[in-house]
Formats: sequence, structure tokens, C-alpha cells
Amino acid sequence: MLKQQIQAPFTISSSSTLQSVVPYHTHYHYELYYFYSGKVNYLINDRIYILEPGDLLLMHGMTLHRANVDPSVLYHRCTIHFDPHYFKNVIQPSFAPDLLLPFKKLQNVRLQMKGERRTEIEALLHKLEQLHLTNTAVAKQRVQAVFLELMIIVNELCERSLLSIPALPSAKAQHVQSIMTYIEEQYSEDITLEKMQAALHLSKFYLAKTFKEVTGITIFQYLMQRRIYQAKISLIDSELPITDVGYSVGFKHPSHFSRAFKLQTDFSPEQYRKQYQLNSPF
Repeated sequence: MLKQQIQAPFTISSSSTLQSVVPYHTHYHYELYYFYSGKVNYLINDRIYILEPGDLLLMHGMTLHRANVDPSVLYHRCTIHFDPHYFKNVIQPSFAPDLLLPFKKLQNVRLQMKGERRTEIEALLHKLEQLHLTNTAVAKQRVQAVFLELMIIVNELCERSLLSIPALPSAKAQHVQSIMTYIEEQYSEDITLEKMQAALHLSKFYLAKTFKEVTGITIFQYLMQRRIYQAKISLIDSELPITDVGYSVGFKHPSHFSRAFKLQTDFSPEQYRKQYQLNSPF
């Protein structure tokens, strides 16, 4: 997992290469991810989305997320990252309702675009990307106007009954969802494959093999990422001593916590708290 550093207040990019695929990551920017084509299992915290062309994901960036992409199928997506404070202060009209509510209240949402709405969204994304590449003063103003239109549509969609998540299409994906839910409930405790096997009533060998097949990482890699993610939140949002933060997310020894945290983030827990606690935009 990595903490993705996004410097600009607004970025948009599209890609059809696997070079753009990044591991589990978090960032302070909000994110819109539009899926054109490919075969992708998108993991957001403890939920798996089996993407279909026309899917639009809204993500609160500090939730762990990654795309697990099948390299044998052409992958094409468009991603927008934006600083919520930039949007609120520069783009959001003062007289309008809060257009960031879907990110604040729902945090992570999948919207499925169909027919004319899909055509409209794709046209706006294409226009945004072309204007963003132009990089003139006038183009920057037009980017803000087009992005505002996109956000108004997103809010309209979130007000409707489009938030139901389709059932996962396979038994394997459902079992992986069960593993993630188990980890979400138990990550602060001692977790073993034997305990998971007893709780889920599935062979530990099947659980390990299936989780790696669907997500691209092992159960214990995911568990470590989940613990480090929660530690990051605690370091930013609380005054707990570093040692207590480690204990609270499931580490038995402070030295193990410090090593694991630095391996995942390139910061020691102390450095991470100093870097982000005062500068956190949330």
C-alpha cells in the first residue's frame, strides 16, 4: 500500500495501459473513476465491485482502494482527483446545495451509467480532459465550469435509487467478500487462517487460494494493509501514544508496528503524525 501524493488541486487522466495500475493506496483528494472497458475487480476497503462498462465510482480518497486488472483484456478508464477544499472554495457556487455530500455522507458509491446518461457523462469527461491538456487561463475556467456540471449530475444521480449494489456474480467473489468483512470486524484481534476457517466454514486452503485469485494479494497482506490504514487514521485523528495506536490495530509488539508502518508508508509512525496531523484537510 502507498500514500499517493497528489499535488495539484484538480487532475484528470485516462489510460489504456496497465502501467497506470497502482497498488492499494489512499490520498486526501476525492476521486471519480469511470470505467470504459476491461475486466476489473475494484476493491474499496472491504467491498469488491465487479466493474461493468459505464460504471462510475465515487471515492473518499482516505479509504483503501485499488483496481485488480485482468491483463488479458483491454483496460480503459478515466480518473479525476480533486481537493475538496479547492472545489468548495473555487468551483462550488455559494448559493447551491453542498455538491460534496455524496463523498461526505456516502463516501464510496458505484453508479451505473446507461443510455443517454452514459453518453452525456463520457462527453463531459472527454471535454474535461481536452481542456485540462490545453492549460490556458480560459481553458482552466472552462474546466471549472464543466466539472461543476459533472458534479451536479453526480448529485442528481445520488439522489435517485441508483445506489443498490448488484450481487457479486460468483461464489468465489462472495467468499472473498466474507473474508474482507471478517477482517473488517476482527483486524484488531489475533487473526489466523484456522480462526477464519472456523468462522466462515470454508477450508483455510480454499480461502487463501481464492482470496489471492480474486484480489491479487494474500489474506495477510490485506490484513496488514487494513491495520496500517487504521493506524494512519488514528495517528491523524487522535492523540493516542504511538504504542497504543499499534496495539489498537492488532500489533502485539511496538517494534513490529514501527517496522511494518515504515515499510508500507515510507514514514515512521512519529513522522507520519507530524507530517499529516496539522495539515490534514479533513
